[in-house]
Amino acid sequence: MMNRRDALARVALLMGGAVIGADVFLTGCGPSTSSKDAAKEETKVPGSDFKPLDTKQVAYLDEVGDTILPPTKSPGAKAAKVGSFMAVMVRDCYAPADQKIFLEGFDKLEAASQKQNGKGFLDSTSAQRTALLTALDAEQKQYSKTKTVEQPNHYFRMLKELTLLGFFTSEVGATQALRYLPVPGKYDGNYPYKKGDKAWATS
Repeated sequence: MMNRRDALARVALLMGGAVIGADVFLTGCGPSTSSKDAAKEETKVPGSDFKPLDTKQVAYLDEVGDTILPPTKSPGAKAAKVGSFMAVMVRDCYAPADQKIFLEGFDKLEAASQKQNGKGFLDSTSAQRTALLTALDAEQKQYSKTKTVEQPNHYFRMLKELTLLGFFTSEVGATQALRYLPVPGKYDGNYPYKKGDKAWATS
């Protein structure tokens, strides 16, 4: 799988800015960031009263993630279990203020879906979900352009960052969406590349 530093660098490049919680993630936020431990660990960020996300919330995040990174020729974000990854990351790596913003994001996303589609996110069609998240992505990009250090982070930026980060650090993302060599060979700076080839994942 792609290591943490490389994954953060890739997500920061895609998002055009620093990744929320990156410093804590690099230093090992909590005892585990594996999705299978999401429901087992009870570790919390010091000073936080954050409660672990329940199974319905994790499933909801899987659907949001799969809309951001849908399956194509390779599996999408849901196959990488990004919902469970987000649950662990928010609990172990986010500051209490960002945890609060993330949790409020569930209601804000639902409200946005009701306003745009007349129904909740999970009840919306694939096309409606995509249109909604595209609009929210444009909203967070505009917000981020003028955001000051004192202003809160945008909840959808968190969702998108964690989806990308969870996908790129997953086995599915590294071995099926990216080309992967478990044991690096010699460096070849002139290796042939054809348009449409998958990017390389680092080991």
